[in-house]
Amino acid sequence: MKTVSKKIKELLDIAGERKVLLVFLRHFGCTFCRQTMTRLAEAKGEIESSDTEIVVVHMVPRHVADKLLNIYELEGIKHISDPGLELYHQFGLNRATFNELFNPKNWWRALKNGILRGHLSGKAAGNKQQMPGIFLFYKRKILNRFTYKYVSDMPDFLKLIALP
Repeated sequence: MKTVSKKIKELLDIAGERKVLLVFLRHFGCTFCRQTMTRLAEAKGEIESSDTEIVVVHMVPRHVADKLLNIYELEGIKHISDPGLELYHQFGLNRATFNELFNPKNWWRALKNGILRGHLSGKAAGNKQQMPGIFLFYKRKILNRFTYKYVSDMPDFLKLIALP
């Protein structure tokens, strides 16, 4: 019988009998990661009222993530520290290609969101080349997902949790 890793067990314990919106972040210093957290905080009430639990997966120690999530008004949400990228790989999230990281669309969005909307880049807190991902997870199954084409893509969390 295959052994269940500690990270997978942690996720399954959190998931229980509720839907889970798994939000895999790139790194906390990323302009787009900061925008994602802001938008997640804005949608938090509606997500939780749909009986969906938010779980953020990141690459930094828990105490560091606690502080950073609090800055973005995401205090109290569950999160998993995955510096070895085990869960990222389990969910098929790989290193970004050159085009996924460096293209005109990302540069424009970084300028717009970083400078004009206040999501300036900071020191990388995690793997800068890791692609993010969002999954609606329930009873060991992926019900829905947001696949990033570029690191600057922004998911619609409410659309993602609304199942047909």
